[in-house]
Amino acid sequence: MRYRLATLLLPLLASCSNHDAGNGAAPATLASTGQVSVKASAPVTHYAAARFADQVSFGATPALVAEIEKLGFEAWIDAQFALPVTPHDASPVAHFNDQVRAEADAANVYFEKATLEAMLARPDQLRQRVVWALSQWIVVSNGKVQQYATLLWQNLLNDHAFGNYGELLRATSTSPPMGVYLDNLSNRPKSDECPWCAPNENYSRELLQLFALGVVKLNQDGSTQRDASKRPLETYTQQDVEAMTRAMTGWQMAKSTPKGDYTSYDGVLIPETWAPAHDREAKTLLGTTLPAGQDTRQDMEAAIAVLMAHQNIAPFVSLRLIQHLVTSNPTPAYISRVATVFRDNGKGVAGDMQAVLKAVLLDGEARKGDTLGADSLSFGKMREPVLWYTGLLRGMACSTPLRWDATPEYPIAGVSRPSIQGPFNQSSVFSFYLPTDRAPGSNLLAPEQRLLNAEELAGRIGGYGLGTASRLSAAGCQADPFGKALTASPRAFIDLVSERYFRGAMPQTLRQNLQELAASVYGATPNERAMTLLQYALATPYYGVIR
Repeated sequence: MRYRLATLLLPLLASCSNHDAGNGAAPATLASTGQVSVKASAPVTHYAAARFADQVSFGATPALVAEIEKLGFEAWIDAQFALPVTPHDASPVAHFNDQVRAEADAANVYFEKATLEAMLARPDQLRQRVVWALSQWIVVSNGKVQQYATLLWQNLLNDHAFGNYGELLRATSTSPPMGVYLDNLSNRPKSDECPWCAPNENYSRELLQLFALGVVKLNQDGSTQRDASKRPLETYTQQDVEAMTRAMTGWQMAKSTPKGDYTSYDGVLIPETWAPAHDREAKTLLGTTLPAGQDTRQDMEAAIAVLMAHQNIAPFVSLRLIQHLVTSNPTPAYISRVATVFRDNGKGVAGDMQAVLKAVLLDGEARKGDTLGADSLSFGKMREPVLWYTGLLRGMACSTPLRWDATPEYPIAGVSRPSIQGPFNQSSVFSFYLPTDRAPGSNLLAPEQRLLNAEELAGRIGGYGLGTASRLSAAGCQADPFGKALTASPRAFIDLVSERYFRGAMPQTLRQNLQELAASVYGATPNERAMTLLQYALATPYYGVIR
C-alpha cells in the first residue's frame, strides 16, 4: 500500500509544474462596477455543487451539497451572510494555573476541541472558512497568548469576516490578544517625561507587511511594480515603520487581573490617560501627514485610513482570499477583477468583505472547473492539513474531532489534529507558510506544499487514529455505511467514497487500486477494513488537491 501511495504522489508534482496559459481567457463575470454575476443562469450540477463546497466549507457533506444544488451559488452565499454569529464560550478557560500540568493540559484540550468543532459542525461554514483564511495572515497564536485570548481572537474574526476590512484592521489594532501577541501594549515614545520608554515596532511593522500592504508595490493585478533597472519598488521605508509605530503608541488594557485570571483580555484596548504615553507630534506615513495634537484613537484611525487608501491593499487582500478559498496561483486578471471590487463595491465603499467574497467565489475563473475536466491541471490548491482532516471527518458526519486515549503520562485524553498545522497555534507571525511560496523547481505559487512533508503524509496514511471504533463513536462519526458498503462489494464501497469525497467522479486509476486492495486490506471488522481503505484513498493526490 505504501508503495502504491508513493507512485500515486507523482501526479501531484506533475500538476504543479504544468501551467496552462489558457487560464487567462476572458472571464464569465463582470466586476468593473463592483457587481459580480454568474454568466447565464444554469442549473447547479451535483459535481459543481460539491466542488463549490470544497471552496466554501471545511468539507463537503451530502446535506451541504444538496443545499447548494437547490439554492444555487449566489443565493447560498447570501443565506450564509444572513446566519447569526455564534461566539466561542471562552469562560471554561478564563481561570487556571498554567504552571499546573493538569490544568494547562485541560485548557489546551478545551481550546483545540472548541476550535475544531466550529470548523466541523457550525452551519455558517463560509464564515468559519473565511475566519480560517484571515487567521493565517493576521496571526494571533496560542503559542504566545493563553487559550482564553485565542478564543476571543477567533470571536473577533467571526464578528468581522463578513464586514469591512478597514473595520477589521481597526478592531485588530485595539484587540487585547493582538496587543499582547505583537507587543503594542509596550509601545511608548521616549520623552523627557518618560526617558525609560521606547517605541516597539513589532505590531506596526506587521500591520504594514503582513496584514495590509506587503513589502513591494503592487499593480491592481498583483504584479510587482519595478524601477527602470527592473528592481522591485518598496512599499514603505523604515521611516514609515517608525511613523506607524508612533501613531500606534499609548494603548493599554481596560483592566488588570491577577495571575491565573485571563479576563484582562476582555473588551478592547483603551487609550492610556497619561499624556506622554502617546506621541502627539506630527507624523508622515506613506506620504500622508498625520497632524500634531491628535490623541491615541485619532492617530490610529488616521493610520488605518492611510492603509485603506493605499494602492496595495486591494490586490494584497484579494490574492490571499483567492489563494485560501479557490486557487493558489490565480491569473493576474482574476486578482484584478477581485481587487476592483475591493476598491469599490459599486457603492463607493472599499473593503466590503461580502462583495469581495462574492467576487472571489463567483468569478468565471473560479467556476470554470465546475464542468469536469474543463480547467487546467495547474488550477486549484493543495489541501492543507487542516482542510484534509476536517474534510475526512465531515464526510463521515463527525460532529467533534477525534481524541487520543489518556495515558499515564498524559492523563487527559488529547485532541487529534494535524501536528504541523495546529489551528491558531502558529510558531510565528509569519504563519504556516507565506503566500509567495512556490512549488519546488517551478514559478507556480503553491504555498500549502510547504506543509506536505513526510510527517504529514504519514498522518494521512494513518488517518490520525481513524480506525479505532471507540474514537469514531466518541466523535459522532458514521462509519457503518462504509463498512456495510464494503461488505456488500468493493464496488459499492468505492461508489460511496466517490460520492462523499470525490464529487461522484473518482478517477479510474484510484478505483482500480481500491478494487485490488479491497481483498487484502487489514482490519478485524468491516468498519476497520473500510477505514483503512478510506485512508488510502484520501492520502492520494486525487483527494490531496482541490481543483
